Amino acid sequence: MKNLQQVQQILKQVQQFQEQLQKQLEELLVEATAGGGMVSVKMNGQKQLTDVHIDPEVFASQDLEMLQDLLLVAFNEASRKVDEQMSSQMGSLAGGLNLPGLT
Repeated sequence: MKNLQQVQQILKQVQQFQEQLQKQLEELLVEATAGGGMVSVKMNGQKQLTDVHIDPEVFASQDLEMLQDLLLVAFNEASRKVDEQMSSQMGSLAGGLNLPGLT
């Protein structure tokens, strides 16, 4: 009977952990730039771009390949930042879990 209560407690904690993590994903917003700020992007916790800014100077050069490279760099950096933030937040949240028999 005690084991069943422990399992129920663990499931409740895991559900709370999931809910907290989902909320943090929804609230997370990172920004990354490339080319000294010529291109900047904002990305949410679901890795969806929410904003892209391209300095008009990039268009003046008419260098399409450079623009593509800058966008790739900014997007990849934003994606890395989301991963880093979520890993850090998951570690913090998981540290608060009190799982009997596992600690």
